[in-house]
Amino acid sequence: MINEYGEYTKIDLKYITYKTEELLELAQNRYKITIQVSNRAKRRKYEDIDIIDDPINKPIVKAIIEMVDEIIEPEILED
Repeated sequence: MINEYGEYTKIDLKYITYKTEELLELAQNRYKITIQVSNRAKRRKYEDIDIIDDPINKPIVKAIIEMVDEIIEPEILED
């Protein structure tokens, strides 16, 4: 679930699994997309120290969801 600040308020494992599978299906190269997700999560981890201890907003979960959204809805980034 997403609150008014765009943050997840509870862990929905089915949703996370679905998004992960969706990302892997959309990717032409699974290895490359895995590395990209990892690098994005690492960058997010170092940019925002507070999210490390938050089990809901793990950097890897946010990275996966963001990347799926970027691939599926590129017009969001253009605005």
